[in-house]
Amino acid sequence: MRKCGMVCRMTHLTTPDGTPASGFAFGTMQFGGKADEADARAMFDACRAAGINHFDTACNYNGGESERILGGLVQEERDSLLIATKAGYDGGAGKANMQAHFDASRRRLGLEMVDVLYLHRFDPETPLEETMVFFAGLKEQEAIRYVGLSNFASWQVMKAQAIGPRVDIFQPMYNLVKRQVEVEILPMCADQGITVAPYSPLGGGLLTGKYAKGAAGGRIEENDQYNVRYGPEWMHETAAALADLGAELGVSPATLAVAWVKAHETGPVPIISARNAEQLAPSLAAVTYSLSPDLYARISTLGRQPPPATDRIEETAG
Repeated sequence: MRKCGMVCRMTHLTTPDGTPASGFAFGTMQFGGKADEADARAMFDACRAAGINHFDTACNYNGGESERILGGLVQEERDSLLIATKAGYDGGAGKANMQAHFDASRRRLGLEMVDVLYLHRFDPETPLEETMVFFAGLKEQEAIRYVGLSNFASWQVMKAQAIGPRVDIFQPMYNLVKRQVEVEILPMCADQGITVAPYSPLGGGLLTGKYAKGAAGGRIEENDQYNVRYGPEWMHETAAALADLGAELGVSPATLAVAWVKAHETGPVPIISARNAEQLAPSLAAVTYSLSPDLYARISTLGRQPPPATDRIEETAG
């Protein structure tokens, strides 16, 4: 692993019983959709066996079924797990809408307290002060332990940070073909002590190598949003090159893709996900896969590095 060259003061989140949160998280977006209850149980058990204690959901995942299924799985170990959900994707970030979403989430999860509540995306129509006051109230009531934001620009995160309460965890998109967060978000979070839990380390399935093999179906073909997001030809060329590297090393490209996200010097907490335990296995293998600095650098060259945040590039060289 690479040593952090930045000022890294990452927040150390814990479960209610004080256990440190795992270095990987599992996202339950497929629960109640492509993953039925039996698949959900199998994946939950596989994650627990691998030491993952951080589970992520949202109030709008599959009409609430994701939360309901996850809630049923976590009850026996509740205090040794970190449970995160999200509100405000639809209907805005106003207090009334956020409260309604959060109340529904708690009912489905069967929990009075949820460890992390995220604002799912920035709402330009609602003053951020209103949302942050809402978060502060939930913390005072001990209804949540940590404040989370998702899909924000760096300036939006810093505005929230200035208003308070402090932001504990941030959830952006990040993978080998989506690297914008390297420019400002990852350095900002390292500086501010904000844990980063990036989603889509496999690029919607692109980086598993299945499309390079000509496989049909999958999220990129089935979902217009993902088709646009991962449509550029260069992204598919990167995925094919990663698949070739995996074949050379005898390692699944999915394992390499997830391990690459984890190996960033700021220490992100990748959110892995799948439709079933078999599909999950290569991502889960990244938990114990040792990615050398040389291999990290080699993988990095396969994707496009975004330009720096300043035009004074002569001062950023080296």
